[in-house]
Amino acid sequence: MSCACCGTHAPTSTDSSGTAVTLSRPLVAVDGCLTCADMGQMLTALDLLPRHVELSRAEPGCLRFDIAQSDNPLVWQLDEIFADEAAFTAHQARSADSQWGRDSQGMSRALHRHALHPLIRAELPSDQEGLDRLLTVAFGHAEEAQLIRDLRADGDLAVSLVAHARGLPVGHAALAPLLDDRPGFSLASLAVHPALQGRGLGQALLAAVLAEAGDRPVVVRGDVAFCARAGFRPLSARTRLMVRGDLPGGGPVIQAPAFARL
Repeated sequence: MSCACCGTHAPTSTDSSGTAVTLSRPLVAVDGCLTCADMGQMLTALDLLPRHVELSRAEPGCLRFDIAQSDNPLVWQLDEIFADEAAFTAHQARSADSQWGRDSQGMSRALHRHALHPLIRAELPSDQEGLDRLLTVAFGHAEEAQLIRDLRADGDLAVSLVAHARGLPVGHAALAPLLDDRPGFSLASLAVHPALQGRGLGQALLAAVLAEAGDRPVVVRGDVAFCARAGFRPLSARTRLMVRGDLPGGGPVIQAPAFARL
């Protein structure tokens, strides 16, 4: 985008790989630059921006809020992602009523705002830290993140799909192999950021990871109603596991060792 401060800027994160998922309500992405007119404004920005960033990131609908000073010390580059238009509007209202909002009015802003839909692709090494944060906030505890780390370390993360917004993980689905002679998988993860739930991303991730499984069966221990809508059925009356597809043979289902560490 063209910016009055220092030419052409690209968003901090430019990952555009994967298959698009059209949400019922899109995310809102904002990028561009903030320009101070003089050293006095720059000192104001240095003083107030850390608190502004902290408060912005604490908003439930704020998924990313990065402001970095450029090579020109009077110019900051912005990269922001909000859950939807309502979240962005709430951010603007809170910001306007803050000390930052009042004291930064004289600073020049050249911003580009646009709708953003997630993309689904295979996990990259650069996703791992973001996945840890996503899984922790999605489940409200760290156990699911630890499970995925353990499966990855053990070589048992057969499929790991990430839904991302410009490189930021906002959803995840993963398969781990069953360890008996029956070919099949366990559904190891199905997670969507709480601010994006109910918009179709979970269904898209589940469809994508089941497509990766092909005709091989998938077992899961999860929400019975949700799993049933996706074609899962109870494996037996003696277990809480559900299965999609035909699981040949008898005896217990043996999952990857990481599951036993939960």
